[in-house]
Amino acid sequence: MNIDVRSVHFDLSEQSREYLNTKISRIDYAKDMIVDLLFVFTKDARRFRLEVTANFRWGKQAHIIVTSPELNVGIDVLIDKLDHKIVKEKEKIQKKNK
Repeated sequence: MNIDVRSVHFDLSEQSREYLNTKISRIDYAKDMIVDLLFVFTKDARRFRLEVTANFRWGKQAHIIVTSPELNVGIDVLIDKLDHKIVKEKEKIQKKNK
């Protein structure tokens, strides 16, 4: 699984990168299902816009967007939504293969 993290209008601190990596470890069970994860974090005047695009190995692509006034809170919500999406996609594939 390839992971690409980009920040727009601010520099992502090493502490925030470590926090993101800790949260990504929650979805380690999906390493064989996901080809790559592309994170884009954008800072506006008063909030952060966090986006992730997950490319699944069977050709499906999921795009999730979260806005939050705090970066770490936004990362938590983003990973929760990504985890939920992975579970849904996994269930669809398992249902289709039966």
